[in-house]
Amino acid sequence: MEHSFDAVLLSQARLGIVSVLMTRDDASFTDLKSLLGLTQGNLGVHLRKLEEAGYVEVRKAFVERKPRTTAAITAAGRAAFLAHVEQLGRIAGGDS
Repeated sequence: MEHSFDAVLLSQARLGIVSVLMTRDDASFTDLKSLLGLTQGNLGVHLRKLEEAGYVEVRKAFVERKPRTTAAITAAGRAAFLAHVEQLGRIAGGDS
């Protein structure tokens, strides 16, 4: 059996973002940057790819007159992550 993975989640950075969002309602751009050790530009690029895939919803707002960007996982993102983890489990378990 061929093991196919979602190409969007093969990036370590994108998988990290989705992993963080699986455990929270949302996360701020600053929190994601700090937790994952990504630069601002790098995080922005990966969030955009996840948003284009429909896996993450990015919200921009002003909080006390300061811009705040937050990200939340979508139902499609949650399903893609769980399928990815399931596929890893199959490979680790030697299922073919």
